[in-house]
Parts: sequence; structure tokens; C-alpha cells
Amino acid sequence: MSKVPYEVQTEPVQPLSVLSPDGEIVNKEYLPELTDDQLKEIMYRMVFTRTWDERAVNLGRQGRLGFYAPVSGQEASMVGSVYALNKDDFVCPGYRDMPQIVWHGLPLYQAFLYSRGHQHGGQIPEGVNVLMPQIIIGAQILHATGVAMAFKKRNEKRVAITFTGDGGSSEGDFYEGMNFAGVFKLPVIYVVQNNGYAITTPFEKQTAAPSIAHKAIAAGIKGVQVDGMDVLAVIKAVSEAAERGRNGEGATLIELLTYRFRPHSMADDTSKYRTKEEEGEWSLKDPIVRFGKYLEQKGLWSEEDTARVKEEAKASVNENIKKAEATEKMTVSGLIDTMFESTPQHLEEQKADFE
Repeated sequence: MSKVPYEVQTEPVQPLSVLSPDGEIVNKEYLPELTDDQLKEIMYRMVFTRTWDERAVNLGRQGRLGFYAPVSGQEASMVGSVYALNKDDFVCPGYRDMPQIVWHGLPLYQAFLYSRGHQHGGQIPEGVNVLMPQIIIGAQILHATGVAMAFKKRNEKRVAITFTGDGGSSEGDFYEGMNFAGVFKLPVIYVVQNNGYAITTPFEKQTAAPSIAHKAIAAGIKGVQVDGMDVLAVIKAVSEAAERGRNGEGATLIELLTYRFRPHSMADDTSKYRTKEEEGEWSLKDPIVRFGKYLEQKGLWSEEDTARVKEEAKASVNENIKKAEATEKMTVSGLIDTMFESTPQHLEEQKADFE
């Protein structure tokens, strides 16, 4: 099979883009096959996610959520990645990747419970193939590798996908996971959402490699670099990676070049390390505006549709945060009882002592 232009070899590559910032098709041969209804659903999810993010930031400031990592600007990479999967594929997220697991089936109120530190936020419903977000940088990469190993041993046509940022690509877990996946040709997709900064550390100080995608070469797996602000390019790349995994062709490392408009966390101040000029340049590539222009040209979307989805999202967030807040408060005894299917004797004794 001939190499595609966005697959890394030894030289820098041109990231895959399907749409220009103005919403024009620039690589028709890579346009994923999607119906009009699917295109509108993708836009719905992106607008919903942006609105949810804006509301969640405010909820955090009000003390109604605990830790929350903003996502605005990364909707194409998050929504597109999961949209390209099957429901029986498995998602292993990092702490910023709430949209992926919610769109893969986790109820929104449980995402809020997780942020509030409630034990029931981690009780995954039956049939929802996700893990809870991993706070330890890079640990989710090993989890996804293990899940993929299980799929291979069971001869299941499923893939595992995991996400990290450019900072996570410097962790030992990142290299260990890819090396293992390369040796055993595992059906796993490693997505690095490279937004140019590992908190405050710029990418050029993160690695001497031409790109993060080039690191796939040493692991013996496929590496591609993709315009992460272009949802159609993301869907195309992840779909191809998933197909390769299900066909027994091994793992893929996908570097998505993206830009988060909000800070790393609500304790971060981007003005200390990002310029207004840089932020302005990236705002022209806004994934929602970009995809919206494409849909408008096809007669599939309008400003009225965006306004409608925003109102639906606000109502949904309000409903789900109230549901999370109404959930029975945690107790030490209740926490102990949820740690194991059958509580061990030594924990029963500790619980009795506490009570």
C-alpha cells in the first residue's frame, strides 16, 4: 500500500486537511463518506460541547464543580475522534477528555459527579465502553494498550483509543505503550492533541523530533499528522486507524494539531506565555466556524440552528448539574462498600471502627 502524504516517514509532512478555514474542500479524495444527517449530528455535538464547556467553566467558578479542564477549540479533535468509532470500541481518556466519553455514552450528570469527586461518577453504566478520565499524565496510554491486548487475545474486531496532550508524549508511559503495541500489533489508537503547549512549555522545548507523529517510527507503528481543527480530517484519520486495527494491521499514532482557546485549567493564565497575535491566528481556524461554513454552503446549517443547539445545551447542562447535586452525598462507609464487589473483612472492620 502506498503511503499517504500525511503519514510520517523521515521527513516533515503536510498535516491532513479536508477543509480550508473558509469551509472549502481542499482534499476531496480524503472527504469521509457521511450522510447529511451525520454531518448535522457532528455539528450539533460540536456546538453542544462548546456551550457545555462555557457553562462548566462558570459552574467551576461558582464552586458547583470541582476540577474542570476547559476544551473550547478542541471540539473537532474530540467529537470527530469518537464519531469515527463503533459503540463497542473502548475509550480511555485523560482528564480533559470528558466530551469523548459523554458522546460515547456516559450520562452527562455522571461527568459532573466525577468532577465533584463523587464515587458514583465512576460507576460506568453497562454497555458504555469507557474508563474514567485518568489524572496521572500518560497512564491512560497503558490502559488502552492493555484493553487492545485483550481484544486481540479474544479475536474481537474492536479497537481501543486513548488521548493525551503534547506534554503527555514526553512521559515514559507513552513510549512503553507504543513499543508494546508495535511488538504485538495491537488494535489501539494513540491520539495526541498537540495544542502547542504542555501547560506553559512550548512545543519546541518539548521535543527535538520534527513532530510527535514521527515518534511512531521508533515503535514500528503508523504515525500520521492531522489538522485537528478540521473535524472531517479527524474523522478520516481515526476511521482509517480503526479499520487498520480491526484488520490486524496494528496501532496508529495520530497527532492532531489543535489549539485550546481557554487556559490549561482555571488556575492558569495564558497571557504569561501566549501572545494575542498567536491566539488571533488560531481563532481564524475555529473548528465550529470552519465546519459551519461548509454546512451552510451545503444548505444544512444556519445561525438559527446554532442558536437552537446552544439553548438545548444550556438546558441540558442545567438539568444534569441539578441531578448531580441532588445525588445522595458520599459517606465513608458508602465509599468503602463501592470499592469491591464483596467488601473484604479488613475493610468491614475499618468501616465498623469508623461508624
